[in-house]
Amino acid sequence: MSSILTCFRQLKRAGPQAAGHQGWRVLFFRFPIDSAGAAPRAGFKARCLTPEEGSLKGEADFSAHHMTRRTGTTSRGIRTPIIKSGDNLADIIVQSVLLAARDEGFGLHDRDVVAVTESVVARAENNYATCDDIAADIRSKFPQGEIGVIFPILSRNRFAVNLRGIARGANKIVLQLSYPSDEVGNSLMDLDQMDEKGIDPLKDCLSEARYRQLFGVNRHTFTGVDYIEFYRDIIESEDCQAEIILANDPLANLNSTSCVLACDVHTRERTKRLLRRAGAKHVLGLDGILTRPVNGSGFHEEYGLLGSNKASEERVKLFPRAGKSFVNAVSALFHEKTNKHIEVMIYGDGAFKDPVCKIWELADPVVSPAFTDGLGGKPRELKLKYLTDSKFADLAGRELEEAVRRAIAEKEDDLDFETNTGGTTPRQLTDLLGSLADLTSGSGDKGTPVVLIQGYFDSLAD
Repeated sequence: MSSILTCFRQLKRAGPQAAGHQGWRVLFFRFPIDSAGAAPRAGFKARCLTPEEGSLKGEADFSAHHMTRRTGTTSRGIRTPIIKSGDNLADIIVQSVLLAARDEGFGLHDRDVVAVTESVVARAENNYATCDDIAADIRSKFPQGEIGVIFPILSRNRFAVNLRGIARGANKIVLQLSYPSDEVGNSLMDLDQMDEKGIDPLKDCLSEARYRQLFGVNRHTFTGVDYIEFYRDIIESEDCQAEIILANDPLANLNSTSCVLACDVHTRERTKRLLRRAGAKHVLGLDGILTRPVNGSGFHEEYGLLGSNKASEERVKLFPRAGKSFVNAVSALFHEKTNKHIEVMIYGDGAFKDPVCKIWELADPVVSPAFTDGLGGKPRELKLKYLTDSKFADLAGRELEEAVRRAIAEKEDDLDFETNTGGTTPRQLTDLLGSLADLTSGSGDKGTPVVLIQGYFDSLAD
């Protein structure tokens, strides 16, 4: 790093209070700084000058002690303009991060992670479909008109609009719901009630009438929706006959129809395999609907309707098609602007579970559909509490800290690495980072569809 004269910003009439000078409009500092604006990690001297006078107004020495690193991983939501179809998303992402770094005084470093929510990627590429598009594809793939629709998620956002499109393309739907909850934890009945009634979820198939007799009306904990009534109303509003059953055996639907649309997300391959093995004539999953454009609609070659979200009562936003080429292009643009190697990923739902209502957040087929090469694999980390309480239990203070730092620095050559991980769950980097990004950005009105994660690959030894 070289010592350069850097202008931080135009100031208002109120100048730096610490220096005791009023009326400065431009503030200059002289200190070591790198090309991306990262703060120096060693001692430096700062000087404040008024360029009109060229005079020294203040000088302060900052020792290396002042620059001791006090934080580890940080996650920042980055505000962007509202993204619309056709926008140059790569430019918007890079400019938004650089503006945030400039205006809020932080720098970028090699291996920082920029995570972009899938919703703005899909919106920018205009990956939408209507209920009429879904209905047309259903009619072409299920021409007999009677369909078993099994194991959908109970969600106004995730499935209700899809169900409307499916019903519009069918004559009859046998809707099979899993119980006591759907795949991600949305409940249809109380577990204690189920036990008291002597219901065996592994064997018993309940008609809608039998369910109502045993359990009455069960509204969703958060939304207050009675999903059995809600889904029936959607189907029948499309002049489609509805039959609803509750069963966890996918073969239960074959008593009514041999043509089945499997709507589960993470267990879909097993469901389809069991149905085909049992003799179902025609089996598709949501990943088999809208795999190609229908009347100019959006589509997804791999996931179809999986990962879609409600855009309106008649339209869904599909999972983004942009993949490796997009994240690599964003990373290359960051390198061009900053000379830093920035990892980039697209993220959807985080892989975490709500402790109150027991809902597993992950309704997308994957946490991250695309990421740069540096985000592949799993973390290789030691468990500090194991090292402190076991391996180095007889040490304390600086001696303990140095021993821990040394163990981390030498972990690549550690023959007892698996023991020293202390049972740390070996999750994928993109699942961990995507969950952190999803929690940071939320799905509401924060306006931060881009998340900057820094220091994730650092350790106490750095």
